[in-house]
Amino acid sequence: MSNPVLDLPPGPPTPSWQEGEVRERRSASRRRWRRLALLAAGWVAMLAIWQLASYLLSPTVLPSPARVGDEMWEIVESGDFLEDFLASVGKTFAGFGVAAVVGAPVGYLMGRYTYWRGFFHDGVTVAGTIPALVYAVMSLIIFGLSDMGPILAVALVSAPYVAINVAEGIRGVDRSLVTMSKAFGRSQRQIRREVFVPTIVPFVFAAVRMSFAVAWKVEALTEVFGGSSGVGFQIRTQYQLFSIRGVLAWMLLFIAFMLIIERLVLRRLENRMLAWRPTERVGR
Repeated sequence: MSNPVLDLPPGPPTPSWQEGEVRERRSASRRRWRRLALLAAGWVAMLAIWQLASYLLSPTVLPSPARVGDEMWEIVESGDFLEDFLASVGKTFAGFGVAAVVGAPVGYLMGRYTYWRGFFHDGVTVAGTIPALVYAVMSLIIFGLSDMGPILAVALVSAPYVAINVAEGIRGVDRSLVTMSKAFGRSQRQIRREVFVPTIVPFVFAAVRMSFAVAWKVEALTEVFGGSSGVGFQIRTQYQLFSIRGVLAWMLLFIAFMLIIERLVLRRLENRMLAWRPTERVGR
């Protein structure tokens, strides 16, 4: 007895790779617009709460968003913000440079050798747990009213992040790649350049992104305590004049431009540097 042949209804046609790519682009576009809508809704809600609070409180206690916005525009038009902002950014990145010069070699030794990991581990851990306020005060005690105070504070805050992340990156290197490289006659210098460095680059950027959010706050805080220039210095000046509107204006301008630097400079640089590793890229 022969088996009956069942006529199944034809299934949907298999989409081509071009159609799949178009669908993926549309899906990514919808996700991007959804994120932008949620971001805009968050800002609108925050401004609405601020407006309500300024209505319930005295304007001398909490100015309205419109009044603070007018003050921000006057500061930008006067040209004072650009000068002080560049001073603050310069000190922040100078501190990052010092942190990278110190933290990266320490992290490499911690991740590469057991002896150095035991030697540096407790010191780096303790340095990372010290409050940023302590670093700010200590830097001002050492250097006084100078630009070196904020630079040292940023370096002290950022160096532990750099060292820990570089060490984790080194420890995460695939040992089979190192063994294979040695088997093919690669020198130690080539192994460091072609195996270790590409592996730790994502960890370095992670350290920069984490410490950047803390470092610029520490830099501004150090300027508030004893700076002679920069946004923190201007915030202190407005505080001494009892101008809450001026304090909020300088603070919001600083936050806005730091967000621009983080998203348009650091994020783009990270995406460019990690283009060969799509899973590590940000902003997806």
